[in-house]
Order: sequence, then C-alpha cells, then structure tokens
Amino acid sequence: MPLTAPTSADTDLRFERVVDLPPEAIWAAWTTPELVNQWFTPAPWRTSDTTIDLRPGGGFHTVMHGPEGERHAQAGCYLVVEPGRTLVWTSALLPGFQPAPPTPEGFAITATIRLTPEGQGTRYEATASHADAASRARHEAMGFEAGWGAALDQLVALMKAQARPHG
Repeated sequence: MPLTAPTSADTDLRFERVVDLPPEAIWAAWTTPELVNQWFTPAPWRTSDTTIDLRPGGGFHTVMHGPEGERHAQAGCYLVVEPGRTLVWTSALLPGFQPAPPTPEGFAITATIRLTPEGQGTRYEATASHADAASRARHEAMGFEAGWGAALDQLVALMKAQARPHG
C-alpha cells in the first residue's frame, strides 16, 4: 500500500494526463540522471548536474539554468519509491531525512508522481503538496500547470525519440 496522503484542494496542485508511453519509459525518464537533464525543466530553461539516489531517504539534486543566466539548484529527499508506479519526494528534506534549509521560492513541496497503465499508454498524475494555501497559490502563480505540462511534453518527446530505431 502506498505511503501517500490524500490530496487537499486547499494545499495541493494536481496535473493529470494520459500519455502515449508505457509506465516503464516514464519511470526511466524520472529516475535516470542523463534523461532528467534532457527534459526536466521547461525550455528555454535547461537542467544539468542531476544526481539521484533512488531509495527512501535517498537524495536528488538538479541544477536549472535560465535563458538570462539564472542558476537554481534544487535538492530533496525521496520518500516513496515503487518502481514503475509511484515516486514521492520532498524539498523539505535532504538525503537521510535531514531538514532542508528554506527554498528560494519560499516554500517546500512534496511531489507525488503516479503512473497507471491505461490502454496502450499511461495515466500520469502529478501532485505538488504544500504546507498551506498561500504556498500553493504562490506555486500556482509561478505557472505550475503550464510548466509541469511543458516538462511532460518534453519527457514524452524524448522517450519516443529514444524508442525509435537508430540507423
């Protein structure tokens, strides 16, 4: 049974879509540093320096680069790892479940990615949980739905390109 909490409309942002990829391909895109670097940040931003220790208590780290030279490092801790099905992490903790310093955005999130086979594809559900309604509103105003949607489009395009025979 997954160790995830029910969602709350007051504090959670949700994004859901059915995509034309198997769950295994989406899982690989989320858990392979070389792949994360290619899709994770909506263009024109880019991601580099991804490290992943894929286990509860393990950490992740990415560096995002903006078109004007901005640089934003992001770190967190995995809470739930159910291969091919559920990935939960938080920016409120660092590896080993150690408390994290405040984020530049001024709020921490706990993100849940659920992958459910549907037809020939996958139902992709992403939830970003916040401590309070004000943090949720700030994240929404930053473009949560558009940003997470653009990143998912990039993930799908990358994994479809990877699946094509080369030659």
